[in-house]
Amino acid sequence: MGEKERLNEITEAIIGAAIEVHRHLGPGLLESAYEACTAFEIVERGYEVETQKPLPVVYKGIHLDCGYRLDLHVAKSVIVEVKSVDALNSVHEAQLLSYLKLSGCKVGLLINFNVKYLKNGIRRLVNNFPDS
Repeated sequence: MGEKERLNEITEAIIGAAIEVHRHLGPGLLESAYEACTAFEIVERGYEVETQKPLPVVYKGIHLDCGYRLDLHVAKSVIVEVKSVDALNSVHEAQLLSYLKLSGCKVGLLINFNVKYLKNGIRRLVNNFPDS
């Protein structure tokens, strides 16, 4: 299986996990509840998950802890940013794109659980996604 297929498989599992969580909890809770439940569901699907993983900024070769944290880092490959907001906007996308660039990850999911239908709250962003 190529890198592109593997990343697609992981993101599909994450989306399935998020749908399961949303089906049981619905909208209106804190991000922390969705994050914990989604992490549980992803592990149940057989993937490693790191929660609140520190993300340093490398500036002129120096690693600086600036307080950035990845909500979920799945299979050391995909970043998931969990939101519970009225609407996703460009600032949320810019945050995830910055995390992708800083971490070297190629794929990220921005998931807003505060929607009636979760499919309307999911955005997939890429950074140097593989062609094959």
